[in-house]
Amino acid sequence: MPGRRALAALVARLGCVQIDSVNVVTRSHYLPFFSRLGAYDTATLDDLLSGPRRAFAEYWAHEASIVDFERWALLRWRMERARSGRGTWARVARIDASQPDLVEGVRRRIASDGALAASDFADSQSQGSWWGWSDVKVALEYLFWAGIVTTRRRRPSFEREYDLVERVIPSEALEHRVDEAQAQRELMLASLRALGIAAESDLRDYFRLDLLDARRALAELVEARHVVRVGVEGWKAPAYAIPPLRIPRKALGRALLSPFDNLIWNRPRAQRLFAFDFRLEIYTPAAKRVHGYYVLPYLVDGRLVARVDLKHDRAASTLRAHAVHLEHGVRLAAIATELRADLRLLATWLGAEHLTIPAVKAWK
Repeated sequence: MPGRRALAALVARLGCVQIDSVNVVTRSHYLPFFSRLGAYDTATLDDLLSGPRRAFAEYWAHEASIVDFERWALLRWRMERARSGRGTWARVARIDASQPDLVEGVRRRIASDGALAASDFADSQSQGSWWGWSDVKVALEYLFWAGIVTTRRRRPSFEREYDLVERVIPSEALEHRVDEAQAQRELMLASLRALGIAAESDLRDYFRLDLLDARRALAELVEARHVVRVGVEGWKAPAYAIPPLRIPRKALGRALLSPFDNLIWNRPRAQRLFAFDFRLEIYTPAAKRVHGYYVLPYLVDGRLVARVDLKHDRAASTLRAHAVHLEHGVRLAAIATELRADLRLLATWLGAEHLTIPAVKAWK
């Protein structure tokens, strides 16, 4: 079973893994590790995130993401910008200027009392949406963006507990200083290593770099010959790769992917690579959904061949495949055996005793 070393190596290779609170199958950040490594103990990942020998941190990388400490240090420039009100949401950017006493009071409370969640503060009740965040929650998010606090752990509800960075992040990462331009070049290289080949827009999106920052970093990497410009048949924009470029003869392997997986989180790239038009339909009214509420794309030998609408019914200890939608030109007979096996493997990993799948005639 994959252990700490394999999980840590995967985060280093991917650069970051997106976090999302959606729990229809399992917490979203657990799935990319399963997709790439197979069945593993999620307690090991939890320990890497919040245990005494933690190796990961949370920060705004792509979105809210798992990063290793090296990558966290490369994002210090983003934290510095946030401290001056740049690069974050408008309400978060304003709070330090408009209510500095509140922000400092929240920081001092954490410094004196230890890790706290927003719900531990008086007058922290939100109104149920992002725009309904309390001022305390906004102050905590400002401190998080600014690299003053970070996540100590997640509660069972998935609520974040914040603590001072110096009590969570190792001193070597705190002391590691890279100037802004160098850090952005290293992030662009990390993106390209993870993607293999990519357009400028793909690289910019991976760590959500600003347009001018990304273009400057990419131009400098090309000039230094760390990156080469290449053409990809069917792509309008030029692509980039790290030399020496090697194109494998075959892409082998199967995986059920989280909707937030690094391979498909950039929807235009998924369309260019796989002719796969993917939308997350969680927020789409049920009557207007095309493929389902929580759909996992199915990757087989370098091709996205199907979409499976899944739900983990914990009360019934059952993994339910509500529907399987085949991509154009894919025959059910070509993937049915493998897909059933992969769904059973997923069910077993989740601890579900049962698996339900649609009758063959319902696969569409």
